[in-house]
Order: sequence, then C-alpha cells, then structure tokens
Amino acid sequence: MELGLAGLRAVVTGGSKGIGLAVAEELAAEGAAVAICARNADEVAAAAEQLRATGAVVYAQPADVTDPDQVAGFLAAAASELGGIDVLVNNAGAAHPGTFASLTDEDWQGDLDVKLFSQIRCTRAALPHLRQSAAPRVINVNAVYARYPDHRFFATTVNRAACLNFSKALALELAPEGILVNSVNIGFVVTPQWQNIRQKRAPELSEDEFFRQWAADEVPLQRFGDVAEVSGIVAFLASGRASYITGASIDVAGGMGKYV
Repeated sequence: MELGLAGLRAVVTGGSKGIGLAVAEELAAEGAAVAICARNADEVAAAAEQLRATGAVVYAQPADVTDPDQVAGFLAAAASELGGIDVLVNNAGAAHPGTFASLTDEDWQGDLDVKLFSQIRCTRAALPHLRQSAAPRVINVNAVYARYPDHRFFATTVNRAACLNFSKALALELAPEGILVNSVNIGFVVTPQWQNIRQKRAPELSEDEFFRQWAADEVPLQRFGDVAEVSGIVAFLASGRASYITGASIDVAGGMGKYV
C-alpha cells in the first residue's frame, strides 16, 4: 500500500527505543522526515545514527516531556529544523506497575506527568505548526488498560483513561480545522519497559517464558506483540489513506480487552 508519507514532517516523542523508535523507522522508511526526543542523550544519539544510516532526514534532541520548557524548546527546534510539523506522535510514557496500596503521591504525579500531561504539553506546542500543515495529524499512543482496568497497573489504568478522553475531546475540538486526532491503544508489546518489569518481578524466568505466562492469562492471541505491529497502524493513521478517521480509538493488543 502506498501511504504517501514522502515529504511529511513527523515528531515522535519517546523515539529513542521501543515503540517510538519503531514508529520513527516506519515513518522514515515511507519517506517522512522525523524528529525524535527522549530523556537519555546517549540513547537519542544512537537512535538518530541508526535512522540516518537508512538515509532519513532526522532531527534528534534530548528532552524530558515532563518539563514544559524542554517540551517547548524541542517542538520549536523540530519545526525549525524540519521546516514545519505535519504529524505529532505522542508516544512517551513508561510502564509503572503498582496497586493502589503501593503507589505514593509521587508515583501518581510522575505517572500523570509522563502520560497525560506530556500529551497535553506536546500537542499545545505543536498546534501552531500543525495549523500550517496541509495534512495535520496527532496520534496518541495509549493503552487498552484505559478501558480495561487492571489493579496491578493502577496508575496506568486511571491515567490512560484520561488520555483516551483527551484524545476524543481534542478530536472534536480540532475537527473543524481539519486536524485529525486518534488513539492507538497497545496491550502487551515487547519493549525495554517490559524487559525491566521481568527483571523486577521474575528474574528467574527467561524472557520467552515470562512473556508466555503473561500472554496466556490476558491475550487471546496468546503472545506479546512486536513493535512493528504498532508502528504500522501509526503510519497508516499518519497517511492520506486515513483522511476520514478522527476521534478513533484503535486497539493493537492481540484481542486483549474485554469490552465492545
């Protein structure tokens, strides 16, 4: 399928590894110029080098999406370096397991900042540039836990529900301007975050066994997803083939989520 992304300018937060890097790679492979950020400067530099090796036009900058000044600086620099912004992929986030009893106020605030407020801040900073685009898109990477509560990921369940409502409300507000806003909700996808969870919860298990056990309990397809299975739908939503889709909430989760 020809997506027609050549020449578009895309910003991907949390773009140094995992889903964010896969999204940046997919968009770049389709001919888009990409800007990425993440907190770790070494990881950002390595990701940028990997992307540039494919011939992609890349702008990369360390930035913490929980810091309003760093967000504003990164989006302004990205727009300047790329010549504008057509697509914003709000991907930054972190898996933060914990029950209501175990989570502190600091845990709650940190999770809210990196999930909901990062989407708010980045979208606010990108909006003036998106308004100048002929094909503006905002794609928010969320989680099925937004609609499928799990007390083991208590903060994620609560805060991702807010992210899902943010996406829908923003889509309604920006639709008259032709700015499309959609949410891609992931389930269990193999990323460095989940590898860290394994190290904390079950270091005695191999990665394959740990992922198999979690998937057996929760995922109808009986496996974890791959980052490329997420990046493909993000690229589609960024394209002209998705020009009549806004306010949508699309699960990429192997059937996980007991709701209709």
